[in-house]
Amino acid sequence: MTSDIHSLVGAYALDAVNDLERAAFERHLAECEACRTESAELREAAARLADGAWSVPPPRLRDTVLAEITATRQLPPRTATVSGAGPAARARLSRRHLLSAAAAVVIAAAGAGTAVYTVQESRVREERSVAEAAREQEARVRTILASPDVEVRGETLRDGGRVTVAYSRLRDAGVVMLAADAAPGSGRVFQLWTVRSGTPVSEGVLAPGQAASVTIVERMASATVVGVSIEPPGGSATPTDMTAGVKII
Repeated sequence: MTSDIHSLVGAYALDAVNDLERAAFERHLAECEACRTESAELREAAARLADGAWSVPPPRLRDTVLAEITATRQLPPRTATVSGAGPAARARLSRRHLLSAAAAVVIAAAGAGTAVYTVQESRVREERSVAEAAREQEARVRTILASPDVEVRGETLRDGGRVTVAYSRLRDAGVVMLAADAAPGSGRVFQLWTVRSGTPVSEGVLAPGQAASVTIVERMASATVVGVSIEPPGGSATPTDMTAGVKII
């Protein structure tokens, strides 16, 4: 506990003292009118500054406030004489200084809390967007597979596993399901292709270490072959190492 009991006034006003310090400072308040006045005004200033800043307190706000208080040195009440000023004027100057310090602490804490809240809201929006995209993809896959004209063809991968293509000319779309026994070695990746008018067109690149995927391919009416190749990370402009090909027409 600090040796200068006066210096606890700011921490006490913001409820940032331990039980021992609280008991000692409350005994001191009974004897020190200056600290009683400063503590009351600091509590009022903190309440007004925080009022309306947010409808729901950002997570970890208490921890942020306590960290700010720990890093902010609390000064005892000023005792130096202000030239030409009476006791009331000196008290006003002292309280104004402490109120400004309290305002700085609360505003800093509010800014940090709002930043945390904004980051978390952004993450929630991203997660919702990903979940919605997954639901839409699942619904599209079900629609294609339920088409009355759906055809299913497949081919074994060179190094084990299978690529299966289910396509509907009525929907003009297909679902390519890759299930390899293992991902390519040496950091290489699988890449999916269609051949359209004799030209290979990339339909997606899997991540390093990924051995399975479900991919929706649009405009299947113009495709004659669906292929799988093994490429450097990020994929290639044209296939370099074909591991399977499924003829559509």
